[in-house]
Amino acid sequence: MVVVPLTQPQRESEIERRRCDSDAMNWARFAAGGTLLAGGLLMLTGNRKAGLVTAASGATLAILDQQETVKAWWNALPGYIDKVQNVLGQVEQTVSEVAAQRERIHQILSR
Repeated sequence: MVVVPLTQPQRESEIERRRCDSDAMNWARFAAGGTLLAGGLLMLTGNRKAGLVTAASGATLAILDQQETVKAWWNALPGYIDKVQNVLGQVEQTVSEVAAQRERIHQILSR
């Protein structure tokens, strides 16, 4: 004889609540994606103003749905700006060294 444990009603209601929450999130994602798609199609058909407004509202829906991701990107942004600033400084230094070398070569060849 096999005994099968019965699930408790509380756990089943928690599972259903989780499903409802994930369904609400999926609707927000579908709405954001659909709005972005509609905005892109409007822009391709020549309705630039309407397409821009529609795409902006779709981007807003996507940002509202992905707030944690946006916060993480916002917090990481200063680090990326510092890295880009360092690269630009190195490029500037290299360009000035090349310009100095060009001047030296120009002076040697003009004698």
